[in-house]
Amino acid sequence: MNLDHIKEQAAQAVSELLSVARLSPGQVLVIGCSSSEMVGKRIGKGSSLAAAQAAYAGIAPVLQQAGVHLAAQCCEHLNRCLVVERALALQRGLTIVNAVPKANAGGSFPMTVYERMQDPVLVETIQAEAGLDIGGTLIGMHLRPVAVPVRLSLDRIGQAGILCARTRPKYIGGSRAVYLEAQ
Repeated sequence: MNLDHIKEQAAQAVSELLSVARLSPGQVLVIGCSSSEMVGKRIGKGSSLAAAQAAYAGIAPVLQQAGVHLAAQCCEHLNRCLVVERALALQRGLTIVNAVPKANAGGSFPMTVYERMQDPVLVETIQAEAGLDIGGTLIGMHLRPVAVPVRLSLDRIGQAGILCARTRPKYIGGSRAVYLEAQ
């Protein structure tokens, strides 16, 4: 396991996704991350704190520079709740829940995020403007409708496959409707 490689790949994936999704400061990127998958194990069967920390070290500076908020999805043992900054939860009127993610209940990546945020809380759900799924963590429930797949120049972080999405406003109307092309 090459932690520097994981850090570089995570930074590259987030940079590319932010560019394609055209996220603006204040918007949210949801990330689900299986550290097990990044190190070549089956999801939930080989949690790696080192891999989670490496991925976070690549992701956090990119998001901070862009002014984009991180929502880190926990595993099913915490009902896929999310780690966010308290200010974001309050600003968006999100339902705060009472739990603290750990490696075996929440996951190594959310635990890492929780430990590094200034004032972290867990929230039940969010509607993020874009998402990065590292290792098949199923983040779709936390994306706004309508999700649009995004292909990046890389398809893995470590040994974990990645899937990305951006969202766009719903098209309404019919054959006479006019739509903005930039959406």
